[in-house]
Order: sequence, then C-alpha cells, then structure tokens
Amino acid sequence: MTEGTDASRAVLRCVAADGTNVLSLWRLEVANVLWNAVCRGRCDKDYAKQCFERLKRLRIAVDSETDRHAWSQTRRLICEQDLSLYDAAYLELAMRRGQPLASCDAALINAARLLRLEVLST
Repeated sequence: MTEGTDASRAVLRCVAADGTNVLSLWRLEVANVLWNAVCRGRCDKDYAKQCFERLKRLRIAVDSETDRHAWSQTRRLICEQDLSLYDAAYLELAMRRGQPLASCDAALINAARLLRLEVLST
C-alpha cells in the first residue's frame, strides 16, 4: 500500500481490528520497503523502527500452508490469471482463507476481482 493514503490507513485499521494472514516472506518484503524508504530519504531510521514496533503489535499470522499450494493452486493461478509467482501466492492465500486482498498492483487487483474476492486498494 502507498504510505499515508486513506486506503492504506483503512487497511491498517482492518488488520488492527481483525488480524490477517501473510506469506512467510512478508516480513522480508516489509523490511525491504522500509530500508529502501530510509535509503531514498523518504523516512529516517527512527521512523522505520517505529513502523516495525507498530507492526509487531498487530495480529499478523504467517501462513504455513503456502508452500504446499505452490505447485498446485498457485501455479494454476499464475497461468490462468497471468500473474507473477508472488502475486499468485498472495491471491491463493486470500482465496483459501476467505480474506480480502490488500494490494496496489493492478494485475493482482484485476485477478482478485475476476475471482470475486474483496479487494482493499488505493
């Protein structure tokens, strides 16, 4: 999500209220985004540290089943929806868990909507 938007704040409120499930690489992705923001001068290290501390307080569960679906449902979604591996994995997780999908990626949003999933987006 783009930082500081009404949509990103709405997603954060939703996660704070209901929790969510993420792929096992999610923490790496978040760390990478925050590190790049620090390197590009969009925030300082203290702000990034505060973000990590806030995220730790949320009910975010790492999904343990993603790997089992990689060569079946996720692979099918790659082909059927013309998605990257990572986008298909997020889509598969949302479908399996029956949860809304939060994304800013146009192709992923389109695929989710075609599959009638709720989408949280900017």
